[in-house]
Amino acid sequence: MRERISLVDKAHELIGARLRPGALAIDATVGNGHDTLFLLRQVAPGGKVYGFDIQRAALASAAAKIKEPALRACLTLFHDSHAAMLELVPKTDHGAIAAVMFNLGYLPGGDKAMTTQADSTLAALMAASRLLSPGGIITIVAYPGHPGGAQETDQVGCWCEALDPERFTVARIDAKANAAAAPRLFAVTQNSP
Repeated sequence: MRERISLVDKAHELIGARLRPGALAIDATVGNGHDTLFLLRQVAPGGKVYGFDIQRAALASAAAKIKEPALRACLTLFHDSHAAMLELVPKTDHGAIAAVMFNLGYLPGGDKAMTTQADSTLAALMAASRLLSPGGIITIVAYPGHPGGAQETDQVGCWCEALDPERFTVARIDAKANAAAAPRLFAVTQNSP
């Protein structure tokens, strides 16, 4: 029987293979800032990470984790929904984003009633797919085990299945086989021309 794997670690592994200093990345769900810090360490110096969260507490937590001036210089945080990324990421960076990370659900240690919502997540995924560079990757860790999470996870899966296979390659990794409530990782790579 396969042990449960850390899908966040797997997402970091997939993204780490693509990011280099000077690259551009998005943390679509800043949360407590762990993914934000990971992305910053990959793209600094000279790169940029755009972070989105609707909770001020999440942004404050992330900002507190980033102590090194060289990393802070690469970070722009938006107190806004990830669905607004197409409007908020500078137009000069459209089509140049090497990685976009989504870690859905609720803020660990925060209000569990405040979760990502399928509608805004799907809008954000559509925006992310338009911002991505050739060879770029979107990772989505989804959690079907919390209220509303199963619907969001199913809709993310449907969105991935509907992508043009000529443009995108999709992989799905389950944290635990045959466990409906176990987290899932969707990795969407834009094919190089």
